[in-house]
Amino acid sequence: MKGIGGYGNAFGCPTVGGEVAFEECYGQNPLVNALCLGIVKADAIFKGRAEGVGNTVFYVGAKTGRDGIHGATMASAEFGEGSEEKRPTVQVGDPFMEKVLLEACLEALKTGAVVGIQDMGAAGLTCSTSEMGARAGTGVEVDIAKVPKRETGMTAYEVMLSESQERMLLVAERGREQEVMRIFEKWDLHAEPIGRVTANRRLRVFHDGVLEADVPNEALTDAAPVYDRPWTEPVNPAAAENVLALPPPADLGQALLQLLASPSIANKRWIYRQYDSTVRTNTLVGPGSDAAVVRVKGTRKALAIATDGNGRYSWLDPFEGARLAVAEAARNVACSGAVPIGATNCLNFGNPEKPEVMGQLVKAIRGMGEACRRLEIPITGGNVSLYNETDGRAIYPTPVMGVVGLLEDADTVLRRWFVEEGDLVYLLGTTGEDLGGSELVKVVHGKIAGRPPRLDLEAEKRLHALLAEGAARGILRSAHDASEGGLAVTLAECAFRGEEPGLGGRFDLPGGLRPDVLVFSETPSRAVVTTPDELRIAELARRHGVPWARVGVVGGGRLTLVSGGAALVDLPLERLHEAWMSLESLLSTRSA
Repeated sequence: MKGIGGYGNAFGCPTVGGEVAFEECYGQNPLVNALCLGIVKADAIFKGRAEGVGNTVFYVGAKTGRDGIHGATMASAEFGEGSEEKRPTVQVGDPFMEKVLLEACLEALKTGAVVGIQDMGAAGLTCSTSEMGARAGTGVEVDIAKVPKRETGMTAYEVMLSESQERMLLVAERGREQEVMRIFEKWDLHAEPIGRVTANRRLRVFHDGVLEADVPNEALTDAAPVYDRPWTEPVNPAAAENVLALPPPADLGQALLQLLASPSIANKRWIYRQYDSTVRTNTLVGPGSDAAVVRVKGTRKALAIATDGNGRYSWLDPFEGARLAVAEAARNVACSGAVPIGATNCLNFGNPEKPEVMGQLVKAIRGMGEACRRLEIPITGGNVSLYNETDGRAIYPTPVMGVVGLLEDADTVLRRWFVEEGDLVYLLGTTGEDLGGSELVKVVHGKIAGRPPRLDLEAEKRLHALLAEGAARGILRSAHDASEGGLAVTLAECAFRGEEPGLGGRFDLPGGLRPDVLVFSETPSRAVVTTPDELRIAELARRHGVPWARVGVVGGGRLTLVSGGAALVDLPLERLHEAWMSLESLLSTRSA
């Protein structure tokens, strides 16, 4: 968290939202997946291509050091005894340098002198030079003696594989080199011409005129060996356990308090208050709602962003877990009133050389692909993080999805909490017997077991369409998806106005289910919405084919859940909110 806040705050990029999950398996392999969203004019997109034979290849940014060498290969190995020795391969970032480099690159791009640009990430110069040449069907020659270095005696091998941060590779039009160099000089940054674009489709590396490497670009990119690893069908005996046979909690109100205080559900203010979420003044909805929303300055539009990934679901069933991750991230975006338009992902898994882990990866990718196709959400890119194992113990298979949605009118954005006393509260979707992998089973019964919820993608898609239209037409006042913790947690969170208790209500939940299943089931494709207009919400739900039920009215300082005339939960909001905020006290104490 300090790394995210320290870099993002100094860099001037708002951290507007996120997802946090706590499981024992992440203790030795903590996962940090970051989604960064930028805006570009459609007619001013620059690509990582080394176009134009004879054009000049520029190295710009920070100097190259030995930090980060073999960073990519370190990430492709399990941790065990002696792993501490590998820590020097972790790069050391400088957010102020990154900010200056960003501004200088944007200024250089505006001149028209730059024809291609790529960052130096994994494998450093080796990756950026070979990939830019391969994409353009050209070659690249570089002399690493011209690369700015902060350490003496670096070999060609070290320079080409260093993953030092805050560096970019640019290709500039021949004859316009001085334009580029003047801009970077103004920003007090290195801009060194280290090579040129050639026609031979090869990467050639020189050191003071001595040829050190000569490799076809394709051999390092598209023609590189492709693994076809053996895999086995993932079978988890825990998924076969009948969790409905577990004894129901004696006190559903006490169980709700336990869930609200559990780390994965509790309020994360202690985390997000360390981040600047409003820098650049475009944040409309920051941390604490279903999705973050940022306006597109100069237009009426806004973008909604949400991330999601439930490792427990994917451990029990990788195929279904990945589908559920896509659906929930998209549903969170839809609950803000936006239409999902694109997605990215990070696939976090153990050692793929083990057939059972490779099977998890295969199934998760298939599940993700099916969900994205059915929901018509294109995957625009992604990342993988494999070999997440320590001493032979792997993390849960954890596909994390990031979904971006578009609001045509930023004024129609929805938030998750109840807005007006007297508003009507509706449940969209139906509740099934879905306790497998749930927060209730984990927190109350101390188990991770059962079949994860089964997802109806057509029902999910209809719900998204209803939410987007309901927001755009001003029918809905608020919306919150029902997920971890079921309807009880969902309605409690609706009653919390951010970091303060808000408005409660008495809610009569439909369905003839067992009480604990009714309030804690995690059936997907559901949302709790509010509206002042019963006729319009009914017409909207009928037209989109989404089941709906009026469950209550916003008002009062208590949360009361009723079914069949019997009160299942009846607690003051202050007590519920205190449980929900308890993680902050716990984490503050431990970090002191």
